[in-house]
Amino acid sequence: MKQVPYLDAPGPLGFAHRGGAAAGDENTTAAFARAADLGYRYIETDTHATADGVAVVFHDDTLQRLLGRPGRMIDLRWADLRTERVGGAAAVPRLDEVLDAHPGIRFNIDAKTEHAVAPTVEVIERLKAHDRVLLASFSSARLRRLRRLAGPAVATSMGMREVAALYGSYRLGRRYTPLEAVVAVQIPPRYGRLALATPAFVGYCHRMGLQVHLWTIDDPAQIAHFLDIGVDGIMTDQISVLREVYLERGIWP
Repeated sequence: MKQVPYLDAPGPLGFAHRGGAAAGDENTTAAFARAADLGYRYIETDTHATADGVAVVFHDDTLQRLLGRPGRMIDLRWADLRTERVGGAAAVPRLDEVLDAHPGIRFNIDAKTEHAVAPTVEVIERLKAHDRVLLASFSSARLRRLRRLAGPAVATSMGMREVAALYGSYRLGRRYTPLEAVVAVQIPPRYGRLALATPAFVGYCHRMGLQVHLWTIDDPAQIAHFLDIGVDGIMTDQISVLREVYLERGIWP
């Protein structure tokens, strides 16, 4: 498999999905600190950009679910957003603040919109965080733009069309050559009726030089099963549960 700084930690990797969303908050400074305190060294998160082009850590396009009010992230300026509070704490951190606060953490960053692409890459460039981020997106077109701006020094995963091409090559028994920046395929265990996380497909990905990371797995029996078939990383909302399974196996970092 590809040897890149982002993946040079002992595996299998444990990712705190949005910092560990099962605790009731997600993508907040408190969530990230909680995951770090438990020993997580990989955190999955999301970025949007404000109306004035500030990269912020936030999942949804709209504000209702997480901030309890109508509106869209893209319509707010940072000067307005910074005043938002949840439980007395800042509700939406800036990406540069998060990376600065956790220099020992590696972040898996899903750029949620086209508007978020350039501000996200600008932060990575400015903080020289190339070796400790992996850029992700469901959109293969958005990933192409991320790769073009960030260059091959920044690791990436695959978009949905790329995953489909990879799986098609697997089914046809053909070799698949990933792009230089692609180091991992990040998938759910199933896509509809199709089981993706099988021993055969995991083995194929490994032969193509790719790690396999699964999201989002919260059940301890499922975590154990997927570790048994050789996946290289698991993303979870239940960060204490995954940690306990890893501890039992002696693979917690």
